[in-house]
Amino acid sequence: MAFTKQHHANSDDVQDDHEWQSSPEYSAEPLSSSGGHGHTQRRLKNYQLTWIGFCSGIGTGLFVGTGSAYANAGPAGMLLAYCVVGIVLWCVMQSIAELATLYPTAGTFPHWATRFIDPAVGFSLAISYGYCYTIAIASECSAAAVIVSYWTDLTPAVTITVGLAAILAINLMSVSFYGHSEVAAGMVKVACFLGLVIVSIVITSGGGSDHKRTGFQYWRNPGAWTEYNGVPGSTGAFLGFLSAFVNASFSFIGIETVVIGAAESIDPHKAIPTAAKNVTYRIGFFYILGALLISLIVDPRNPDLVSGAGNAKSSPWVIAIANAGISGLPSLVNACILISAWSAGNSYCWVGSRIIVAMTTDGQLPKVLGKTNKKGVPYYAVIISWLFGPLAYLSLGSGGASQAFTWLLNLSTVAGLIAWATLCACYIRFHRAMEVQNVSRSDIPWKSAFQPYTAWVGFVGATIITLVAGFKVFLAGNWSTSDFIASYIGIVIFIVPIIAWKTVHKTKFARAHTIDLWSGRLETEHTGFGSRRQSPEFIG
Repeated sequence: MAFTKQHHANSDDVQDDHEWQSSPEYSAEPLSSSGGHGHTQRRLKNYQLTWIGFCSGIGTGLFVGTGSAYANAGPAGMLLAYCVVGIVLWCVMQSIAELATLYPTAGTFPHWATRFIDPAVGFSLAISYGYCYTIAIASECSAAAVIVSYWTDLTPAVTITVGLAAILAINLMSVSFYGHSEVAAGMVKVACFLGLVIVSIVITSGGGSDHKRTGFQYWRNPGAWTEYNGVPGSTGAFLGFLSAFVNASFSFIGIETVVIGAAESIDPHKAIPTAAKNVTYRIGFFYILGALLISLIVDPRNPDLVSGAGNAKSSPWVIAIANAGISGLPSLVNACILISAWSAGNSYCWVGSRIIVAMTTDGQLPKVLGKTNKKGVPYYAVIISWLFGPLAYLSLGSGGASQAFTWLLNLSTVAGLIAWATLCACYIRFHRAMEVQNVSRSDIPWKSAFQPYTAWVGFVGATIITLVAGFKVFLAGNWSTSDFIASYIGIVIFIVPIIAWKTVHKTKFARAHTIDLWSGRLETEHTGFGSRRQSPEFIG
């Protein structure tokens, strides 16, 4: 439940928890629009949030995008890239999971930036992250059109229209139904990956129709590293690693969205830490193990890896299966990729709508946009978020669905990387405020590891990835104005709203001794914050 506590600078004599709970300043009921709380309802069960956390980020990046990373970097380059980015993501998730457990507020991300950094940064993050995910609805629908082209020449308009209609319908239902849909899609994705693991082991052991054992032969020939873009020696190998580094970052974008479910979770104090812990296994199992298996079953020189098909034809898994003479499986894998794209678009609409709700609670948008129906669905916000989806019809232009998907993907994922850095900065300011105000972290529901150093690693790592995301255009003969804009326009979109909001509202940077550490918290039986209420009707 939400509560507020007046906390003043230099308050070395913090009152006993039980004392202030009985004071008039304490509210046993959640306060809408106070401390970041909106009118959404707590209907997401723990297992639903666990599955959403475990399977978010598993999509076309894992099944298809790894192909180009492998071709550009080679076995060692790709594996190292996924390990490094995995460490950065782990640091980001540890930081934001602690905040979400303590402050499970509507939309979470922009409210934290408003609260711990500056209202102008909160507004900008909402704009930047909001467009990142609303545009991503279009990119996933475009991807679905590309995926369907594996089987048929059906016009992309049909696939896009069906996908958009399904996304809108599910997001207008109860968040519990949304949770069920994500669990079902997650089971399919996990089952598909487990199947690919088994098939990969069979192939590398010589179980294909050609009975050829591959083992680590591609690590020896052509070698562990690939010289990127024809650049010789260690420089080419480093550029190959850098390319896979950026590709891996794009694949991981979206995993952080699970903490947005904190505001609609029945028990965020249990569900969010579990989701954060699962990130470690997810990174290791799906991406690092996946990168290793790919390096055992397919030659990085295979031209299909960089064909740009966008469907199973450019998936390293499917290429290896086809080369091993195993029939039937490519279509099954393509179906799983299609479900992954649809699931991603579905979750992006949900995320976008909750960011809008967050903006209404912080007074950055009219409160009517955060209005909910009797099931707690912010229907105005859902519709506004979904309206960006029809950008997918850009794929009907001369460039085709594949070109539209690539353009939209680049445009949206840079905003996700900026969000990673900003969220880590939120935690750094939160941690500093705790120190200055003499508030112990031992009283919070869940503490992440190695803080604040973990947050600093996430901040620096995400910032570096953002800056090098478009490095390819700076190589000799590779300049492309459109690629440069797609890679770096996100930085401009993040900075301009900050300047505009500060100019109009004259906001100031939040000082550690005045940062509000109390409003918007959730009661828990494990701390001095009262007792937890489990009703799904309880407002988040």
